[in-house]
Amino acid sequence: MKVHNYTVYIITNKTNTVFYIGVTSDLQGRIWEHKQKVYKGFSAKYECNKLVYYEEYQWIQDAIAREKQLKAGSRQKKIDLIIEDNPLWNDLSAD
Repeated sequence: MKVHNYTVYIITNKTNTVFYIGVTSDLQGRIWEHKQKVYKGFSAKYECNKLVYYEEYQWIQDAIAREKQLKAGSRQKKIDLIIEDNPLWNDLSAD
C-alpha cells in the first residue's frame, strides 16, 4: 500500500500581516512555487512566501478538512497556532 503524505500549511509575508493557507502533496515544491511567484494569485499579490506553520496528514480528506477549519478560524486562532510551534515566526522552509 502506498503511503501518502499531504501537508496543510500557512505562509505569510515578511511583516507577518497576511496569511495564506493551502494544502499540497509536495510541500517543498509548493513553497518554491510561492517564492518564485509561479502563479499570479493571492500569495504572489500579497508577497506571501514565508512558511510559518504546517501539519502532515496521510489522507487528503483529512488535510482538506483541516485546511477548511483553519481558513474558517479567526485570525487570532491562526496566530496562536503559529506561535505555539514557531514563536519566532522563522521561515520553516529554510530548514
